[in-house]
Amino acid sequence: MRPELLLHPNIPKPLHGMSPRELLSDEWWDSTREWVYRNAGYRCQCCGVPKQEAKYHKWLEAHETYDYDYAEGLATVNEIVALCHSCHNYIHSGRLQALLDAGKIPASKHRDIMQHGDRILREAGLTRPEPPEEVAEWSRWRIVICGRVYPTRWPSFQHWFNHYHRRQAPAPAIRIDI
Repeated sequence: MRPELLLHPNIPKPLHGMSPRELLSDEWWDSTREWVYRNAGYRCQCCGVPKQEAKYHKWLEAHETYDYDYAEGLATVNEIVALCHSCHNYIHSGRLQALLDAGKIPASKHRDIMQHGDRILREAGLTRPEPPEEVAEWSRWRIVICGRVYPTRWPSFQHWFNHYHRRQAPAPAIRIDI
């Protein structure tokens, strides 16, 4: 088991919508994740639950990990790992919170997933690191996948905000949440 995977930071907003699944072919993604699942023995690499015993869904989900250089605005795909639904959603806590806020998941599921991840980290003696002090400007962010560099697809926070919030209301002050 690798509980430290639960400490993987959220993807910076300038890189939303730029995962390997979205940038590379479906064939690459499907064959890569199937290999990852087999290599992990069809178990979550964080908590160790076999896919057929996982809560919420009886399958695994693929998650990419990154090496981040926040000062330069660079995210390099490090590896793809197999996770159960709970561990995957714990890592993507920002998305999980957005689903709760939108009424798309019940508070009990949000609480259960957060308690699941917190328990695993506590048992492993791990704590969340402090956020980085220096973060690159929005337009400098890019992602590296299989040696190829992709610049952010969002020219500005306003473009990102309009896409993900699907409304024309003015966006709050520019910020890059990590």
